[in-house]
Amino acid sequence: MPRISARNLAIAAFLLMLLTASATIYWRYWASDLAPYRFTSTVAGIRGEFGEPFGIAVKGNEIYASDGASGRIWKVTGDAVSLFAEGLDTPSGIAFDGDGNLLVADSGTHTIKSVDSGGRVTKIAGVEGRPGLADGDAESALFNAPIGIAAGGDGKMYVADTYNDRIRVIENGKVSTLAGTMFGFADGLSADGKFDTPCGLAMWLGKLLVADAGNRRIRVVEPDGRVWTLAGNGEVALKDGLLSASSFVQPTAIAVDHNGAIIIADGNAIRQIGGDVVPTVRTISDETRGTRDDLLFRSRFNRPSGIAVDSSGDLLIADSDNRLVRRISSKRSGHEVTAAEVESLRDKPEQFRNLQPPRWPYDPPSQVREIAGTLGELRGDIPEQNQPARFHNGLDIAGAYGETARFVRDEKVLLPIAATNFGVLRELLRMPSMGYIHVRLGRDQSSLPFADTRFQFEKDNLGKLIGVRVPRGTKFKSGEPIGTLNQMNHVHLVAGRSGSEMNALDALILPGLQDTRPPIIENVQFASENGIPLKKDQLGRIELTGKTRIVMRSYDQIDGNAARRRLGIYEAGYQLLGSDHTPLGDVEWTIKLDLIPPARAVKLVYADGSHSGATGETVFSYIVTNRVEGDAAVEGYFDASALDAGIYVMRVIAADQFGNQTFADMPIEVKK
Repeated sequence: MPRISARNLAIAAFLLMLLTASATIYWRYWASDLAPYRFTSTVAGIRGEFGEPFGIAVKGNEIYASDGASGRIWKVTGDAVSLFAEGLDTPSGIAFDGDGNLLVADSGTHTIKSVDSGGRVTKIAGVEGRPGLADGDAESALFNAPIGIAAGGDGKMYVADTYNDRIRVIENGKVSTLAGTMFGFADGLSADGKFDTPCGLAMWLGKLLVADAGNRRIRVVEPDGRVWTLAGNGEVALKDGLLSASSFVQPTAIAVDHNGAIIIADGNAIRQIGGDVVPTVRTISDETRGTRDDLLFRSRFNRPSGIAVDSSGDLLIADSDNRLVRRISSKRSGHEVTAAEVESLRDKPEQFRNLQPPRWPYDPPSQVREIAGTLGELRGDIPEQNQPARFHNGLDIAGAYGETARFVRDEKVLLPIAATNFGVLRELLRMPSMGYIHVRLGRDQSSLPFADTRFQFEKDNLGKLIGVRVPRGTKFKSGEPIGTLNQMNHVHLVAGRSGSEMNALDALILPGLQDTRPPIIENVQFASENGIPLKKDQLGRIELTGKTRIVMRSYDQIDGNAARRRLGIYEAGYQLLGSDHTPLGDVEWTIKLDLIPPARAVKLVYADGSHSGATGETVFSYIVTNRVEGDAAVEGYFDASALDAGIYVMRVIAADQFGNQTFADMPIEVKK
């Protein structure tokens, strides 16, 4: 028998792997029996009807969506959106009961409500505006900002009492606790099971599925209250695979489709359990935050928070931070959202800055502070060293260690988990339109809690603070304390909704802030297409023959800032001039940092040698010939081959957000 060489074995193994992968892709995305979900379209919201669609439910041909921002329930019939009910506070999960009434978990009032077919709202359980934990008569029972709700076939109503970390049941006018005892993670009997910020609920084979957001797991509650884990190992990741080995980011919504598959909204992705020979978790959409209707595995969402299944088997998604209702179907149908429509839904700086009276995030509100960092600045090193390089996504405003930071506008919390990174330097509270980072949330500089029950602290067995939660529906006023500055000695303000962060110098009005100082250009370098630096000749000119990369080392400063504070610029570009400095065309503005660029663009904006962080020299070297603006990020060059031979001047320009500009003129010679 002839021997098979190692090389042939490797080729055979590769071909088998390729065949297996091709078959997997086919069965997952094209075989209708196993994968009914192939395409995504947009059902409603492109005209700006929604503030924050969160819960979603279906009755016949009608789609209902709760709107946490406006306190309303909307009805979608075809492509028409109409108001169904109002007067709620922060409605979250919704579901129809057996009588056709819409059940609503009204997080902001800590109650469970019902809406009849005429849109009339009735309270079922809880005390309006009073958070707490108490079983008993529905009228006097207490909840703590419940988010999830499900209707059982036996007439019971199941509630995810989110910030009490319990699953509650409403039956015959009584409220009882089915499972959960305290914050944490544990499987076991009803008295032993533990949850962490449970959100979405769904009925499954006579049991209750729970999207246990804080534990990053999918849990099951048996009718007797016993709790067990179906999927997730507790790690923070979007990892597919066997149920016990899979990982979740923050599962928020859950539903069961007509084939028995479990569909989960996790972070910015849609995931599925079922449809495989061996039960696994797999991600069926793109995992990247964004807005895109396409083949499902290329479609993008932005914090999907509600899932429903209609009579045809399609999935309806409440795409919260995109403010859209989306459909996932087996066939390409419906409206596919366009780039222009996505752009129209973005908050505009001129609208954003007038939502609230101007103030700084400290007291007195009109006292000018130093600006320590702006949107789009590099954080880290290029080439990357110890950690990935990234864009700075906000505005750093300097303050004193332990100084009280304050809200800059009226807002209410909409994220189920809005406070994160407890006890570390990047502690964060994310409001719908603003984020606040580097603050000890709800505590003074000794980490003692404020006398403010809106900040709900968790403690270990010894009484040590181990976490803080700010429930969905919690409201704050401009000027109220948010916490105190940590060792970073500044508050980092994020302006804009998640995924649509804006340059806060443009989006906010900070009283008395002025900038009359143009950016500084330290040097300009040219390189060939393959990266070889080009040197000046004896006459001080750069000789160009083909595609050329231009790199500008530059920084900005603001009036009143210390000289050591080097800020990033707002725009970069170049312009070709004749030898007599006559413009031969308009300025090519290539880099604009009005919005946070996609993460992949960091190496398109910044050249090797760039560095910025808490220590070391700040160096911003911009690759001026690349094009980065908004979601667009492409590599580019100046192509000298399109010019006649001769002497020219290349003007390289840096601009700040206040309209100040500076330029450097570099003589060049084009040779053929």
